[in-house]
Amino acid sequence: MSHQSDRTTDPTTGGTDPEPHPADELLRLDRQLCFSLHAASRAFDGLYRRVLSDTGLTYPQYLAMLVLWEHGEMPVKRLGEFLRLDSGTLSPLLKRMQTAGLVQRERSAHDERSVTVRLTAEGAALKERAQGVPLKAIEASGLGLAEAVDLQARVQRLTAALDAALAEEA
Repeated sequence: MSHQSDRTTDPTTGGTDPEPHPADELLRLDRQLCFSLHAASRAFDGLYRRVLSDTGLTYPQYLAMLVLWEHGEMPVKRLGEFLRLDSGTLSPLLKRMQTAGLVQRERSAHDERSVTVRLTAEGAALKERAQGVPLKAIEASGLGLAEAVDLQARVQRLTAALDAALAEEA
């Protein structure tokens, strides 16, 4: 019975590297939860480009439409809170959506700094074409519906914990 060592040969010196330190294991890219979530997010971006193609929406536009379909007219600031986007990112996104005829933006008569966004009839009608998008995404994930719901709940708990940790430091 042969025993293989965890030591590796260093190609530059021909010698062997020492045993990896346990802390070094934590610094491997494939051990980073943040990177796993980032990689999954990038994969979702690619998937959504495909499944949203017949809606004409980009993934960020789809997310904005989801909020507007669910909650209706609202201040842009509130939409940004839902989407976790700042106004510098959200404003150009909404401008493109307005140009496409999906939303209407209007300055508040009471507060000139506040802009309200609402769906147009065309934006509201697009909801029907987007009905199959969530199931296509779940199907592509290889997860069953129950697994997807469980994973989403776990990620939401993770997000809440990270938000709380950030709030403690502020």
